[in-house]
Amino acid sequence: MSQTWSPTDYQHHAAFVAALGATILARLAPQAGERILDLGCGDGALTADLVSSGAAVVAVDASAPMVAAAVARGIAARVMDARALTFTAEFDAVFSNAVLHWIPEADAVLAGVARALTPGGRFVAEFGGHTNVAAIVVALRAAFASHDLTFQSPWYYPSPDEYRARLDAAGFIVDDIRLVPRPTPLPTGMLGWLRTFGVSIFAAVPETLVARVEQGVLELLRPTLCDATGQWTADYVRLQVEARTRTQG
Repeated sequence: MSQTWSPTDYQHHAAFVAALGATILARLAPQAGERILDLGCGDGALTADLVSSGAAVVAVDASAPMVAAAVARGIAARVMDARALTFTAEFDAVFSNAVLHWIPEADAVLAGVARALTPGGRFVAEFGGHTNVAAIVVALRAAFASHDLTFQSPWYYPSPDEYRARLDAAGFIVDDIRLVPRPTPLPTGMLGWLRTFGVSIFAAVPETLVARVEQGVLELLRPTLCDATGQWTADYVRLQVEARTRTQG
């Protein structure tokens, strides 16, 4: 299930993603002169902060339009599939924010990350974890079912134990892994969120039903995720990871 991204729409509906990434970027603690891979750079908004640290940054993303937007910011970005990274022992650190929950093939990603790092290199990432947007997913399933449609989730939301096991199998030493609840206000409401992050989901819905399914989702979620002033909040839960490759010998 392929998700299409528009840099303009993303900036309008989801600029909060890069802003909230400042926490995991601080945990990376990039140093001047380090060589760092930004895995899933998007439009480069957070990558620019990484570059400002003085690190030598290479950025990759599967979306050509998003890479073009990152290049327009002056970032050394290229189109690359996270499941097929082509780097070998090139980076002191690999950083990733709000990307890996879009890639169910986690083992392929981690194998490429491990290969891209030098011995003792750091892998620092944040992405959707177990129970992320659980209420939204339940509402989507129910709204789809009400029109005899089958909901297929495009997301991978692992628990800390599950992802730790995958990291161990890929040869990482795990320094920290945790779930962080993060209720997130949505600047353009739940409808803006659905139309930004649910493109691949709604691609399977007949055009004549899209508006009705969207409305069904909103009505199911309104009592829980919309306050009396009309402010929508997404029920985000993030998985934060700090790991490193083993040193030789």
